[in-house]
Amino acid sequence: MSRLLDRNGVCLTAGPEGLAVSGEVDFDVAALLAETGTAWLAEQPAGTRVTLDLRGVDRVSSAALSVLLEWTRRARVAGVQIERVLLSSPLLRLTRVAGLDALLPVADSPGA
Repeated sequence: MSRLLDRNGVCLTAGPEGLAVSGEVDFDVAALLAETGTAWLAEQPAGTRVTLDLRGVDRVSSAALSVLLEWTRRARVAGVQIERVLLSSPLLRLTRVAGLDALLPVADSPGA
């Protein structure tokens, strides 16, 4: 795993499977987090399949969902396929309430 970002208690790492986020994602760090992850996605060859793992984001956060949606959009532009999205229980509940679970390949279980 390669650490791409470590700021304000938020950590973004990249590995063979994709990107992983941990910490309390708020709007103070969301733009930098989105930018850093987007840059990584843009470096991946078209056709690459990745997982976006947000199980380490324990607090419900619309900022984290905004980052996730930006990464999804940018991955599509880059030809990178998001194979699955792993969410913490609080983020999974928020995603379902917002109706975003139908738009994302969200794994059935936060522990998946």
